[in-house]
Amino acid sequence: MVNDFLVRLSIRSAMFAGAITGFVFGLFAGATLGALISWFAGAIVDWQAQLGFSLGVTQQLLPLGDQVRSLELVADRWFLVIPGVGLAVGMLGALIGLLAGGLWAALVNMGVLPIEVAVYRQGNTPMRRATDRRRVRTRTRNAVGE
Repeated sequence: MVNDFLVRLSIRSAMFAGAITGFVFGLFAGATLGALISWFAGAIVDWQAQLGFSLGVTQQLLPLGDQVRSLELVADRWFLVIPGVGLAVGMLGALIGLLAGGLWAALVNMGVLPIEVAVYRQGNTPMRRATDRRRVRTRTRNAVGE
């Protein structure tokens, strides 16, 4: 086993991985946010109706009275609101993940954030440390016919 530092990291693959990770996280967070928005819209519509009945005033005089139609639409179309908000937040998360993955790969390639890796070598070419602190490959020779 050889421990060393990663020299080059593919920026494209790091950006792709960051975009996928950001999209998945954003989709989950956005769907949760969409469900909360839809539920709160329904709760506000119910509160407006109950407040209007108990006070005996029209909906226009209540807080958020002008937005009752929009809130009813959001509450009634929850099956469109939840995936729509999920996809919108997921795309935003994918963009943020894309940029973060590219930045991370660039910092690794510049040597600012070194990554230590452990590599298992197969074959007969062991590594030995030279006197000038560089890695030198030693070759082993087999006899003729082996």
